[in-house]
Amino acid sequence: MKLTQLSLFLENKPSHLKVPCRILADAGVNIITLSLADTKQFGILRLIVRDWERAKEALEAKDCVVKCTDVVAVEVPDKPGGLAALLEAIEGCGLNIEYMYAFTERRGDRAVMVFRFEDPDAAVEALGKAGVNVVGGVDLFDAE
Repeated sequence: MKLTQLSLFLENKPSHLKVPCRILADAGVNIITLSLADTKQFGILRLIVRDWERAKEALEAKDCVVKCTDVVAVEVPDKPGGLAALLEAIEGCGLNIEYMYAFTERRGDRAVMVFRFEDPDAAVEALGKAGVNVVGGVDLFDAE
């Protein structure tokens, strides 16, 4: 129930974000969701795609350095306090969040958040025991 996220370091200059997006478009890979974090000189582009192996291959063929990371997607009630309750459940499991970002699609009355934990397998198990709905790739990509 983990997802593979692709991460790319980009120089923080005009048009550098366009390059990996164009490479993926030309390879027929749709970006499901993404996050961009920046510093003054560099940014980290994090991507979730359906076919991460094809995306990685296309990016590396154009000299992009790609890191693959396991992340966990979970449902959160899309209402005031929904994220706070989820974070309380995560805290109750003793899990540390390295980073998180929102998924672009809703699932009914629920949003989906993507989390990076130090040990994704332990996080999936602990969250499941805590009653948190961990979303698998099949569920996320069915709507695409």
